[in-house]
Amino acid sequence: MEEYNKAFMIEAIRLGIEGMNNDEGGPFGAVIVKDNEIIGRGNNKVILLNDPTAHAEIVAIRDACNRIKTFQLDECILYTSCEPCPMCLGSIYWARPKKVFYGCNKFDAAEIGFDDEFIYKQLELKNELRQIPFITIERENALEAFKIWSNKIDKIKY
Repeated sequence: MEEYNKAFMIEAIRLGIEGMNNDEGGPFGAVIVKDNEIIGRGNNKVILLNDPTAHAEIVAIRDACNRIKTFQLDECILYTSCEPCPMCLGSIYWARPKKVFYGCNKFDAAEIGFDDEFIYKQLELKNELRQIPFITIERENALEAFKIWSNKIDKIKY
């Protein structure tokens, strides 16, 4: 088993329980660690913020990035009380931490009403067959921004 710090996972779990008890959202918590120090904390705040994207991992990523003034967490480790949902998984890959430790798995989450399986299935479907249809419009006009980006000399790549 890979080396991890139990105290960081316990803190992530504690944050999830605290947020749930405060009616901020579901029982999920996360911390981001750099050089053995917590630099980002988050708990599910979907209800508190009326924000479906305010999952613990995303709240923690935003907190950490704000604290260390960067959009990359490549020298960091994420501890989260539950295996990340598809949205959080994408956010984690964009943030690029070097490792993720999680407590409960997606099947544990499904048992208490947080089942993301339908999202995984939707991703496999063609756009027009999804529960919420995705329809391409004004592509030629939208490509203008991409052309400008391609030609931008001073862009910050990420």
